Amino acid sequence: MVRADLSDLAAFAAVAHHRSFRRAAAALGLSPSALSHALRGLEERMGVRLLNRTTRSVAPTEAGAALLERLGPALDEIAQAVTEASASAGRPTGTLRLNAPHSACRLVLRPLVARFLSAHPGIRVEVANDDALSDIVGEGFDAGVRFGERVALDMVAVPLGGPQRFAVVAAPAYLAAHGMPRGPGDLAGHACLRQRFPGGGLFAWELERDGVVAALDLDGPLILGDQDLIRLAALDGIGLGLVFEAEVAADLASGRLVRLLEAWCPPFPGFHLYYPGRRQVPAPLRAFLDLVRRAEP
Repeated sequence: MVRADLSDLAAFAAVAHHRSFRRAAAALGLSPSALSHALRGLEERMGVRLLNRTTRSVAPTEAGAALLERLGPALDEIAQAVTEASASAGRPTGTLRLNAPHSACRLVLRPLVARFLSAHPGIRVEVANDDALSDIVGEGFDAGVRFGERVALDMVAVPLGGPQRFAVVAAPAYLAAHGMPRGPGDLAGHACLRQRFPGGGLFAWELERDGVVAALDLDGPLILGDQDLIRLAALDGIGLGLVFEAEVAADLASGRLVRLLEAWCPPFPGFHLYYPGRRQVPAPLRAFLDLVRRAEP
């Protein structure tokens, strides 16, 4: 039975893992209806219900959870054997699913992914732009990108893209009308553009000089959800923006934006690629990790 129903067992594990027929079907390259039919057939042959289904959720039954616990390592071993066989022929294949905030995609992932796809034509890369602190394991991602201090302790983290630096910027027209702040204490009198994360929290303005940290509780006329939108609002003269230095390098060079309080924006450890501490890393992720490590200075 195990040999004949291996695909159905893998389908069950995918649905139980994703808690969704739609997401599992996308991961397996099947239609949700075909996946549902396969699961019904498996349950009928086994004579036990494996999944509780409602219109809003899917969850393993007690029997399903017990089966999943035993199946997981076995299916991982099979998948690893297949990917290692492909890698031994010099052609790693499969899909690499990454979860990363918008800024990391623009600043560090974009050039790496282009090089990676050129070197590994047998691998497909899927990148989800996500500024929330998502559960990459629960959502079915191979790896994620976050700042080092935001990575859970049970994850393996690899530096990605080197140190980063923030810049406080404003348009010349805004500064002509409102004056130029000389220190962090002057920012309270300015229109400061804020960023809100998907989870609801506001990005905190924290400036630092010679070990002195200025944590600022600022107000402003506009709250946005992405750094590039803050850059555009600053270009429009709406207020001051705190953005990644690399995001505004061309605007600063052209004079469209002016940099402020530069001494209060030191470099800091940047993004990290992180993934579960598994004994066996999938071949597409292993190949990407090799590229990331070679790219680090």
